Amino acid sequence: MRMLRKLLGFFVLIILVAGSATGALAQQQKRLAFVIGNAAYPSGALATPANDAGLIAQTLQAAGFDVVGARDVDQESLRGAYRDFLAKVSDAGPDAVVFVYLAGHGAQFEGENYFLPVDAKIANPADVPIQAVRISDLTRSLAALPTKINIVVLDAARPNDFPQSDQPLAGGLALADPDPNMLIAFNAAPGTAAPEGEGPYGAYAQALAEMMRDGGLSLEDVFDRTRLRVNEVTQGAQVPWDASKIDAPFVFFDRAPDAPAPKVSEAQSQADRTREIRDFDARDAYVAALDRDTMRGYEDFIIAYPHDPMAKRVRAIIAARREAITWRETWLRDRPEAYWSYLRRYPHGPHAWDARRRLRHFEATLEPPEDFTVYAYDVPPPPEEEIVYVDRPVLYFDDPDYDFDPPPPIAVVFLPPRPRDFIVLAPPPPPVGIYVLPSPAFVPFPAWINPPHDIVPPPDSIIFNNIHNTTIINNTTINENNQAGHGGGLTTGQKLTAGAVGLGAAALATKVALPPLLQKRATLEQGKQPGLVTPQVTPLSKTLATEHALPGVNGKTLPLVNGKTLPLANGRTLPLVNGKPAAADRHLKTLGKQGEVVTGQGAGEQAGKGKFHKLPTVNGAPVTNGPTVQDKLRKNNPAVLSDQNGGKPKKFTRKDLAAGATLAPNGQGAGSGNDKGKKLRKLTGTDGGPAGAEVNVQRNFKVDKPNAQVLSRQVKPEFHAQPKFQVQQQERRIQQQPKPQPPRGNKKPTCGHPGEPPCK
Repeated sequence: MRMLRKLLGFFVLIILVAGSATGALAQQQKRLAFVIGNAAYPSGALATPANDAGLIAQTLQAAGFDVVGARDVDQESLRGAYRDFLAKVSDAGPDAVVFVYLAGHGAQFEGENYFLPVDAKIANPADVPIQAVRISDLTRSLAALPTKINIVVLDAARPNDFPQSDQPLAGGLALADPDPNMLIAFNAAPGTAAPEGEGPYGAYAQALAEMMRDGGLSLEDVFDRTRLRVNEVTQGAQVPWDASKIDAPFVFFDRAPDAPAPKVSEAQSQADRTREIRDFDARDAYVAALDRDTMRGYEDFIIAYPHDPMAKRVRAIIAARREAITWRETWLRDRPEAYWSYLRRYPHGPHAWDARRRLRHFEATLEPPEDFTVYAYDVPPPPEEEIVYVDRPVLYFDDPDYDFDPPPPIAVVFLPPRPRDFIVLAPPPPPVGIYVLPSPAFVPFPAWINPPHDIVPPPDSIIFNNIHNTTIINNTTINENNQAGHGGGLTTGQKLTAGAVGLGAAALATKVALPPLLQKRATLEQGKQPGLVTPQVTPLSKTLATEHALPGVNGKTLPLVNGKTLPLANGRTLPLVNGKPAAADRHLKTLGKQGEVVTGQGAGEQAGKGKFHKLPTVNGAPVTNGPTVQDKLRKNNPAVLSDQNGGKPKKFTRKDLAAGATLAPNGQGAGSGNDKGKKLRKLTGTDGGPAGAEVNVQRNFKVDKPNAQVLSRQVKPEFHAQPKFQVQQQERRIQQQPKPQPPRGNKKPTCGHPGEPPCK
């Protein structure tokens, strides 16, 4: 009996352990991120958003997020990419943590915030909801999914350059209320605009990345410290804002047990947050109020230190927040009485024209009736000294008209010093492709900071696997076949430049993955963008030798003409351009003496008079050894170079080519240029334009054999001479030749055309 109980207890223990392990696996957290940096606006490029997005994306990758991101996207691409991202979030399950970061131009219109794609054209305020993406559409779609935590960051409160209007938009972003399990953050307080930095990174993105990298910080601490750091770096010109309804605990990185003790303990930090503002000295009281970022905290500072140099700045912060709250409550009620109430408080406020537009929507008068009762808001009316700060569409905390004093230094009890290697960040190399985010130089993490152990690692992330090792990330070696980590070749850092010809696997792994929709678009548009190089797998020298040898070499098939192959010297054929044989140009090649090839100005002239140049070789042998087309034509048909009137064979010269003569095998003549007074045609382009790299040299001549193939203006595909092969300095892309189409065996033969038997 006792033995039976032991066995039962043992089995129960095994079941509990197995169940615990299964539960741990089931609770593994998936982290997903969507990052966009729009900078290339037609009205004027922004200096930092693309770099900012690359920095945030890289930090998220190190924190275990599976990141997709892009730069400079239009509205269609942004909506499609976000839709695909939501599908990915839906598949991740209820424990997913989602991070959305949008950097670029933002705007607000009638209470809603919008993010501007690079193709947005704003001629008047009414264009905003049509040309831009409404943020609430993104957040509501995300909130509808069963996720654990949603973080939405808008680094988009910037001065806009919309056309001047007599009905201006309110500046910055509008106060927003997050959905459950969501945090919303702005780079600048509602109703204010952040100064646009000169780069390489914006103050907000750099501060946010710094705080995210600190191990053990809660979400609340991350964004509170970001606000303090940005205010410190910008000398008070920028006050970030955030609002959260997240209850679940979350950290970006864990702090190892052997980590050095933080400079400020958690207990000390909590005590400072509950301490009365008046109990701090004036300098620390300002920082404490900024750390809390509440109306009460700022008002307590004014009460305690009304004559301190910081009081003027704090009143401006209060003014912006009071107006933002008033407008938010007005917009939520969305009735004529609400808009009349707002105009009673702020007749010239930032949202005055939004209120008037809404009144016209309700077909209400701009002036309220006599029995109108003003709404009671959660905040009292603004005192007279605040009106000056909100009596304009947008508030800038660095506006010289206000002559604000710079804020005091921040004590260590509120904010530790900046990490030495994160104070000045080097600008990232140029992006390696269309839509691709810049990849900043990676700054390694301290050894005591690690990603949480209970997360699902992102797929194939070099950064996540080497967050303590900058050498692996920035200097991964690539061998000749572009395999990471096997020695030889260029380093990853070298390959992350626009001038690199080959991109190795490690370089690609350090990039942020494009959304699937943009991957397809990038593939289609790569060749249309000047200065961008499509990644190649093989070295350039091998590419030239194998993919750009003359047709018929190395077993390549020959193109077809009227269902038959068109032979050239040594079994070669003419290459195809846009599905047709390549056209002749001034680099037409003919055989010179001693096996050399006449090119350029000497093409076709008598031996000794032309300028001879050897062509590149293929597999060690000249590509033009052996007889040319003209030699075969002379051998097979002595009259091949005669004119239509049966004259004696004449030598084919460059002058003949310039006059309009063509090469034609199997009995077609090539004009000599003096066709008994008959004017020959000049070289023309394929579309009727001037002769260039692809020209159409066509002229019909007497057919000496009934079965001859006639290549005339009426028969397709047309005959074109092989152009001189060379790598042009101004054109680095290598175009692959289209594959020849297979013959149509059942096609009914044609008749009646030049060179074909008469129709019966």
